[in-house]
Amino acid sequence: MTPEGDGALAPPPFNAEEALPLLKRALRDLKLVERGAAFELRGKRVLELKVDAASITARLARKLALTPEWDTLAVRSSTDQRKFLDELRKRLARWEHED
Repeated sequence: MTPEGDGALAPPPFNAEEALPLLKRALRDLKLVERGAAFELRGKRVLELKVDAASITARLARKLALTPEWDTLAVRSSTDQRKFLDELRKRLARWEHED
C-alpha cells in the first residue's frame, strides 16, 4: 500500500520564519536573554541563531564560557526543533551543576 493510501497525512512543510518566534519564546522561557540574534545566560553568549528560507541554523555553546566553542545544529523540521530544545535543556542543566 502506498503512503498516500494509508490515510496518514504528511506534516506541513517547515517554515523557518514562522517557527522563529515560537522558538524565541521557548528560549526566553528557559531564562535566556535575547541580544540581537544571540541569547545569553548570566552575561555569557550561549546561542546564536541564523534564519534562511528553509531552516534555522543554531550555534550552541559547548560550555558556559566568555569565548565558547560552538556546535552547529540545523533546524529543518518541528522534530529537529524539539531535539534542539531538548539538547539545550540538557546543557543548561549541566551548566547549572558546574557552578
